[in-house]
Amino acid sequence: MGGHAIEQVPVPGQTFAMGDAHDDGVRGDGEQPVHEVRIPPFTIDATSVTVADFRAFVDATGFRTDAERFGWSAVFHLAVTDPDRVAGRMHGTPWWLGVEGADWAHPGGPSGTAADDHPVVHVSWQDAESYCAWAGRRLPSEAQWEAAARGGLPSKRFPWGDELPAEGHALNIWQGEFPLRNTADDGWVTTAPVRSFEPNAYGLWQPVGNVWEWCADWFSPVYYAQSPVDDPRGPATGSAKVIRGGSYLCHDSYCNRYRNAARSSNTPDSSTGNTGFRTVAA
Repeated sequence: MGGHAIEQVPVPGQTFAMGDAHDDGVRGDGEQPVHEVRIPPFTIDATSVTVADFRAFVDATGFRTDAERFGWSAVFHLAVTDPDRVAGRMHGTPWWLGVEGADWAHPGGPSGTAADDHPVVHVSWQDAESYCAWAGRRLPSEAQWEAAARGGLPSKRFPWGDELPAEGHALNIWQGEFPLRNTADDGWVTTAPVRSFEPNAYGLWQPVGNVWEWCADWFSPVYYAQSPVDDPRGPATGSAKVIRGGSYLCHDSYCNRYRNAARSSNTPDSSTGNTGFRTVAA
């Protein structure tokens, strides 16, 4: 069993109202109906898994990510470091480019370098599962993730309350005109160090913004209508896995998924420059 050096924070057992209580979400994401969920206590990583954490896993095992095996990954167009390695644009989202040689250690392309204290990105759900198997961890269930992100504040939009601060910044999201111009008023064009801004009341840093985080559950937009009350773990099967928390690319004009209730999904072998993960005790 490998080493996992990330600080752990306890989340108390609780019953909470899971889902979008403000009607903020995209209907197709399935954030409603709000439903009662009861979970036992657990511990969770205070931060997303960092580049340094993931490097320890790779150094110990020789693991190659899906992006490395496929030879490319999805990079936001303003983050590309090697324009000559762009293989194509993503259908329907032309600001996402397939870049040859982009991976967890080279987030913008082969000439780029990932900062050790930033969240690891370009990791698929399958990659995250492999890390968990090495570390003796597991990915959080979607219900665990939301309970932890809320920090004991029932039905709030954000980990700190219902409103964004009038001055200053509480999270790493897009500022400016998406997808063409990011003013970086919060200090970051892409990822920020994992201990940026302020932790929530449970001690989680950046559960919203910065990077999407993989959950264990299969995704279904209709699951909330049939979810069990006790410790739900998602549908039995599916084609995509849940991701939570939004990322540095979220902006009200396009994607306001930097909320506690927000959810989206991607296929288990997909990797992008704005998706990482955190873990819970196995």
